[in-house]
Amino acid sequence: MTTDLYTLQPGQIVLYGTSWCGDCRRARSVFAELGVQYLDIDIDADSQAEQFVRKINRGSRSVPTIVFLDGSTLTEPDNATLFNKLKPSHSAA
Repeated sequence: MTTDLYTLQPGQIVLYGTSWCGDCRRARSVFAELGVQYLDIDIDADSQAEQFVRKINRGSRSVPTIVFLDGSTLTEPDNATLFNKLKPSHSAA
């Protein structure tokens, strides 16, 4: 599982977020609604994950930052954007 952290080539989708972030909770609900498995990393509890998020977002600690299997990322996506990105993954599962 640790090989999926801090990389743009994860073996599973990784959501970097926090427990208090409303956008993170909203993104998690989209994952749950679609039944898509993902790894949920709290950047408040993992300083290396926080540094990775800052690297992806040019110094900004923006969450949620989501890394997909194809190496693409979404930062603070709205529900429609996240749903559309996850839909192909969901149908392949």
